[in-house]
Amino acid sequence: MNVVIYIVSGFFIVLTLALLFAYYRTRHPGLVLISTTYGSAAVLALMLMEWWPLVAGFALAWVLRLMGLEPQPDKESKK
Repeated sequence: MNVVIYIVSGFFIVLTLALLFAYYRTRHPGLVLISTTYGSAAVLALMLMEWWPLVAGFALAWVLRLMGLEPQPDKESKK
């Protein structure tokens, strides 16, 4: 089970870095909140070596997305 926690926490950390890079490019404040949620969940899971912080962080990130804190796709760049 520890290997699964390491792998999923590593994925969350990579996702945190990607979201922070997206914030750097777009300056959308919701990205900081979502990336902080993923990063905190990953660090807490690694510190406690438990699986529940990963599930809680994922659920909280989806709540933030449903609240509209994720930026909408840019329709002009697709043309």
